[in-house]
Amino acid sequence: MVLEVKRPTMSNNRRGFYVRMKLLHRHAGLQQQEKKKNLCFKYYKWLLWFSLLLYFLSSCFFTHKPIPLSKTHVSESKTVVSRALFESSNSTFIQQSKNINRGLLKDLKVYIYELPSKYNTDWLANERCSNHLFASEVAIHKALSSSLDVRTFDPYEADFFFVPVYVSCNFSTVNGFPAIGHARSLLSSAVQLISSNYPFWNRSQGSDHVFVASHDYGACFHAMEERAMEDGIPEFLKRSIILQTFGVKFNHPCQDVENVVIPPYISPESVRTTLEKYPLTGRRDIWAFFRGKMEVHPKNISGRYYSKKVRTVIWRKYSGDRRFYLQRHRFAGYQSEIVRSVFCLCPLGWAPWSPRLVESVALGCVPVIIADGIRLPFPTSVRWSEISLTVAEKDVANLGTLLDQVAATNLSAIQKNLWDPDVRRALLFNDPVQGGDATWQVLYALAQKLDRSYRTVRLSNH
Repeated sequence: MVLEVKRPTMSNNRRGFYVRMKLLHRHAGLQQQEKKKNLCFKYYKWLLWFSLLLYFLSSCFFTHKPIPLSKTHVSESKTVVSRALFESSNSTFIQQSKNINRGLLKDLKVYIYELPSKYNTDWLANERCSNHLFASEVAIHKALSSSLDVRTFDPYEADFFFVPVYVSCNFSTVNGFPAIGHARSLLSSAVQLISSNYPFWNRSQGSDHVFVASHDYGACFHAMEERAMEDGIPEFLKRSIILQTFGVKFNHPCQDVENVVIPPYISPESVRTTLEKYPLTGRRDIWAFFRGKMEVHPKNISGRYYSKKVRTVIWRKYSGDRRFYLQRHRFAGYQSEIVRSVFCLCPLGWAPWSPRLVESVALGCVPVIIADGIRLPFPTSVRWSEISLTVAEKDVANLGTLLDQVAATNLSAIQKNLWDPDVRRALLFNDPVQGGDATWQVLYALAQKLDRSYRTVRLSNH
């Protein structure tokens, strides 16, 4: 406080002096109050900014927190959750997957059962499990788990229920077949577990539950066709939806179930790596390519003729033709041969489908499909007739002439359609899901089957 000091000479001046001091004191108090107001304003301003920042951070990290499943009365002692597969490979529980066009998927919601690790992640000790041609069972599980647009943690709002059981991870070292003898018992055990601990299987009898059967004859779970047909599809799966690589256009007991034909698994990373070295529009100096099993004497120890003799005819007829690059032995860098080829032969093996279908399309080589009656994956999105050739098994001896005719007429039009990035994307399983990729195509197919959803049907009836 500042004072002007004057010694008073009269008594009444004391009062004036007193009044002046009082006024000055009041003025100083106002200044202090003003300073306090400024400090309070600054304090509240920073508090406001901090609160907003805290709000946005918390909304990012906690919006997708799993919903407790108290309503299901699940016995935790019977369902040990294993998250190692997903938490080690991505942080997708706190980041949105790329735009997957919710409108076309009809706001579909999928619940994923968290089963004990013996049903899935324990099998990943074998690295091949998540990378071979049957690995779509692993890829779909991973992609759905990271798809926050579609996945729900509340089973009561789910349209479909995904049951993640891996049955194709092991191979027999004797004959190269997938060792799937355990498949029926493992799947039966999983169904028993979820039907005992959750109400959702029993209320629909499994009709809104989804399984993957990504091996030769789908849900028949046997690598030899006669035995697969004899065994048939297990009774407990006949009302569910099977995602399977096997598909034919005629009646067959191994597709006598609601199903979606999916592509075999090819690593998208391997495709990207190959295309970085060899662009799609680069030089293609191999006219017709095939690398794989071609039996000189096709009748093997099983008593069956491998590939219905188709591959044997190709080898005998064209192994001496310089236009055909035919190899019977494995080669780790074979994708570099595909990307340099104009035509890639895709004959049937034990089953009609082959991983060559996906590799050929992904690397821009025109697939020549030799498998009578085959059903191909995602026909509404992949216009197979515009990107491939189909040759009847009985006409394989005329293959050279047929390819000559195509090369002289509409090859450039086929290649233009084939090299569309959307076509390649539709056959590859990405993590996280990308709009239009193979997992998205699966979800789109499920969205067309909402009449099988207990929740959807129940809501529509109210």
